[in-house]
Amino acid sequence: METNSKWITIDSANGSFGAYLSLPRGGKGPGIVLLQEIFGVNQHIRNVADQYAADGYVVLAPDIFWRQGERIELGYVGADWERAVELMNATDFALAQADVAATAKVLRAMEGVTSIASLGYCFGGKLSYHTAANGVVDAAACYYGGGIQLGLDRAGDIKVPVLMHFGALDSHIPLAAVQSIAEAFDANEQVEIHVYPDAEHGFNCNHRSSYHQRSAAQARGHTLQFLAEQL
Repeated sequence: METNSKWITIDSANGSFGAYLSLPRGGKGPGIVLLQEIFGVNQHIRNVADQYAADGYVVLAPDIFWRQGERIELGYVGADWERAVELMNATDFALAQADVAATAKVLRAMEGVTSIASLGYCFGGKLSYHTAANGVVDAAACYYGGGIQLGLDRAGDIKVPVLMHFGALDSHIPLAAVQSIAEAFDANEQVEIHVYPDAEHGFNCNHRSSYHQRSAAQARGHTLQFLAEQL
């Protein structure tokens, strides 16, 4: 993959924080605000950023946990898992949304970026949903966004196209929750939901034991088509 990546600093009203920037060859393209899982902007998230940059997108992944420690990187089992859950529970979600908005503002101001989407995984999937509801992106994609079903009071705030991916075998997000989300957006033709029958939570992450190659490939295909149509 021929990309150019580096960490940059984003200055906001709530403080300064880092974000991982990955540029496509040529340096220009539609923008993606990439939103982390609870494990930080770790190697997997940076790989995802570089992957979408190779597809021609300008990708910016903010360090959402910066208030608790800069550039925290965690694995997926044992003490790292426990620490990740602690970080998620200690995060002020309103401030996290403000950080995403600040990131989106910086991304929009970059040369050659004409439209932007948010793309989030797990915790970031929920954050991507709220980012769409906040109206700061032109489209949003959400992978196994735990907690979206608890934010359906914001369904009417969704005015942009949204794509959601869920695994039918997800041990963190029951199918009843997915059904409630689908029902809330039944009349909204801009919201597209895919459920992958053999997929567990985290099925996109090839660093995790729950990685499911076929589901990840299918979801990525849907996401690329979605982004190409909306940006």
